[in-house]
Amino acid sequence: MQSNISKLILKALGILMGKPPWEECKVVKLVNLTPHEVTVIKEDGEEVSIPPSGEVARVYPRQEIIGEINDIPVVQTVFEDIEGLPDPEECTVYIVSTLVLQALQGERDDVVAPDTGPESAVRDKEGRIVAVKRFQVI
Repeated sequence: MQSNISKLILKALGILMGKPPWEECKVVKLVNLTPHEVTVIKEDGEEVSIPPSGEVARVYPRQEIIGEINDIPVVQTVFEDIEGLPDPEECTVYIVSTLVLQALQGERDDVVAPDTGPESAVRDKEGRIVAVKRFQVI
């Protein structure tokens, strides 16, 4: 049985080598911390739907006026508190909004967001995103 120290060392080595920690897990638990169902269409066409967990991770921005351009105020948005994001849990990945993911600034390797960019988003006739093809990290 591995000690906690050796597990931490192996995790650190994986991160240094660019390998996400969930790659070591046989089964990964996905926890959707958004208010919406997240549907992913895999390469083989299989659809995977992850229902909302009932908990929502949110970020609260603060804005500071930093100047003006032609008498139009310019603000700087600073992301402060993130609420509703549980502590890391082994073999668990949390799905959050892109805004929450950006606010984390890479501090957590167990958090992803649906990739809603043009190469991943699947849209209906009205242009609404109904699925994605992948997750993203920042």
